[in-house]
Amino acid sequence: MIGQPQVYDTLQRMQIPFEYYEHPEAPTIEIAARFYRGEGTTLCKNLFFRNHKGNRHYLVIMDSRFPLDIHDLEHRLHQGKLSFASPERMMRYLGVRPGSVSLFALVNDAAHEVFLFLDRNLLQASRVSFHPNDNRASLVVSRDDMLRFAQSIGNPYEILDLYSTDPNPSPIQP
Repeated sequence: MIGQPQVYDTLQRMQIPFEYYEHPEAPTIEIAARFYRGEGTTLCKNLFFRNHKGNRHYLVIMDSRFPLDIHDLEHRLHQGKLSFASPERMMRYLGVRPGSVSLFALVNDAAHEVFLFLDRNLLQASRVSFHPNDNRASLVVSRDDMLRFAQSIGNPYEILDLYSTDPNPSPIQP
């Protein structure tokens, strides 16, 4: 299977079942939407930020159907000015390259330095989809297993409202 072995080892140890899909490289959510499978599954957008001092790092996970306003995100997170972390920081803290970051990248953060923000709207999803730290595959897990993973991996996390929900969000167009 494509992806980092430690992802699969962790899921197996936690007894988290998943559906596995291979697809062409999908480094952006717009490209990933082209290969999206899994009726009833929420495709997640995973973003890795740093604060302006570079001493704090954040993984933000949200429903991909909603746009992200970084200034609004800064306001909601109360962490000061944010910018996307460099590829070097991504590799150092999450062990992945750009386009492959996901919730499962936290398996590589042994020191638990990355703070996780999960959007509350994901609690409405029955199933969610993430890369297994390689953007040539996707894994689908239940919402409950996503939460169990987040709770047990050891990183600090918070569930919060990242955006208001529109009852009919427009899907990402391939």
